[in-house]
Amino acid sequence: MTPKALIKRIKALSLDLRWTWCPTTQALFAAIDPLQWEATNHAPLELLKRVPEARLEACGSDVKFLKLLAAAEKARASYYSAKTWFERKLAAKNPKLKVAYFCSEFAIHESLQQYSGGLGVLAGDHVKSASDLGVPFVGVGLLYRHGYYIQELRDDGSTRVLYPKVEFGDLPIVDTGKEIQCPLGGKLVRAKIWKQQVGRVSLYLLDADIEGEPKAHRQLTEGLYKGAPDLRLRQQVLLGVGGVMALAAVRVKPTVIHLNEGHAAFASIERMRVMMSKRKSFDAALAAVKSSTVFTTHTPVPAGHDRYGAKDVAKYMSSHLNTLGLTAEQFADMAREVPGDRQEPFCMTVLGLNTAHKVNGVAELHGQISREMWERVYDVDSVDEVPIGHVTNGVHARTWLAPEADAMYAKYIKPKWNTMGPDDDPWRAASKIPLEELWALRTTLRSKLVHFTRSRLARQAERRGEGAAAVAEAWGMLDENALTLGFARRFATYKRAPLIFKEAKRLAAIMNHKDRPVQIIFAGKAHPRDDGGQELAKIIHEQARKAGFRGRVALIEEYDMQVGRMLTSGCDVWLNNPIRPNEASGTSGMKPPLHGGLNASILDGWWPEGYNGKNGWVIGDETEFKSRSRQDSYDAKALVQVLEEELVPLFYKRGKNGLPKAWLEMARRSLVSVPGQFNTHRMVGDYVRNAYLA
Repeated sequence: MTPKALIKRIKALSLDLRWTWCPTTQALFAAIDPLQWEATNHAPLELLKRVPEARLEACGSDVKFLKLLAAAEKARASYYSAKTWFERKLAAKNPKLKVAYFCSEFAIHESLQQYSGGLGVLAGDHVKSASDLGVPFVGVGLLYRHGYYIQELRDDGSTRVLYPKVEFGDLPIVDTGKEIQCPLGGKLVRAKIWKQQVGRVSLYLLDADIEGEPKAHRQLTEGLYKGAPDLRLRQQVLLGVGGVMALAAVRVKPTVIHLNEGHAAFASIERMRVMMSKRKSFDAALAAVKSSTVFTTHTPVPAGHDRYGAKDVAKYMSSHLNTLGLTAEQFADMAREVPGDRQEPFCMTVLGLNTAHKVNGVAELHGQISREMWERVYDVDSVDEVPIGHVTNGVHARTWLAPEADAMYAKYIKPKWNTMGPDDDPWRAASKIPLEELWALRTTLRSKLVHFTRSRLARQAERRGEGAAAVAEAWGMLDENALTLGFARRFATYKRAPLIFKEAKRLAAIMNHKDRPVQIIFAGKAHPRDDGGQELAKIIHEQARKAGFRGRVALIEEYDMQVGRMLTSGCDVWLNNPIRPNEASGTSGMKPPLHGGLNASILDGWWPEGYNGKNGWVIGDETEFKSRSRQDSYDAKALVQVLEEELVPLFYKRGKNGLPKAWLEMARRSLVSVPGQFNTHRMVGDYVRNAYLA
């Protein structure tokens, strides 16, 4: 086969992002050039640009490679020929359903740096499950020229923020040829509409970085969560208003709008404007929008809800106010907990609450907290009457599943990936997996993680110019057989990444035990403007260099989806210690059980629903102190106590065959009990039945 013909077939696979959860297709891309595959952060189109023609010629004449290509194409064809859950169960009765899902970030793959953390990861997994289930679904977002940011750690552990310029030509996206002109403060912002194909789901992304346009307009899609509140407000106008306009431009007519967090709440106002321009009354337009809008709130932390001055919002939404017949204050009242309170700012979350008929938090506990948090928005007599429910988050199993685990499950539980529905639970059959094979998987994945961590640390040392000795030390760090704890997530202060070091003396004794060593691997990013969050990385960096922890504590910079996959698959125990009840859901802890890993967590987010007393550990209890320092001290002691008294002894309690039988039985119970419930197939099914079709 000629290189030209080969490139054509590989590009066809590359442009369908279904490959991001297809091991066969990923193996094909890696086989082209394993080193370049890693160097490009697993970007197939960029890989094709870098690979010499001689290598492509070799691939085109290699029988094994061509068999792999055929297998990848067959896997894609099989995916689309399968009869999906929605097609089997619901399509006939709901032929007009079309869901448009708005979000400010989508984490589809590490090579597409269009996400900052959990919100984007959740959105990406939601899209993939919608594709797998066959739900009529499109996504709407922004396409950022700088993505989020690249994180480097300096010698002292402080964060250096780097903004790369993404070349859209190297991404698996297609220019639709369509543009919109979004009204913003009396001017029109031009934005191109790009499309990513994520399996059966089209993801439409707006790009305002158009040559010749005003700098203020081009900056709107420069970076994710980048800049001052004024820029953020204008970005949210483009996302919400421009997103609705983009759907019209590509001729998508949604019957349901799902606002994933308040960033896109202006979509409701644009929809009202369109209706009122066709002579619908304000009340009728609001009722129509409300009846077809679903709103998901993601945070119980007050700072996580965007608030703006009423005059600022009115300035940028002036054309909408004119059509709606509202003054700045009347418009602000649509987004105030107490209408008429002129001191209260315009809150995007409240706007979302007031323009949706279905509202939910992202875990049972978060639903309860949200009802308490937003009681004043609703005319009710008690918190229990607040119409906010919950749909607990999940993860898209195939995105996060290590190939080694995937192969084991194909042997023992045989999941039917292409036809699986939201109520299917193949993981119940995991109780049949022999403990020795589960241990072999754990040993393989832990070794893989240790090697990955060493290579990342060595690269960090080289980049900082620390010399040959430091690089050699990095390659000698960690122990492939030691109990490995993991902590990786956004470095927000309430998540308390370095909490465990508050009991440093006891921790050092645990970690350096001669016969029962323990090690911890950290990763995480803070917002570029979050000095407190960046300080957490600095604290961990400093602790990792101290005598009691050196070689046993690692901090990997540039936390992305690849790092997340490696840690959640390779760690034996996943730590989670936020300040209760600030963790709305959290999804990272749902991934280790897929690989025989266990959770040790504060009873916050999803864990109160996931913990059954036999599938992991609880850190402390539900005691809440008003004093932050007292709470930290209490929880740190509880965390180290769990390590000392339960977790470490159980891991190192070995039978004659060398297996930690009791540990593996708990790990198997975790595998049986967690993935079947905490997955995005179940989550999307909940949305379809209880929100989209309700």
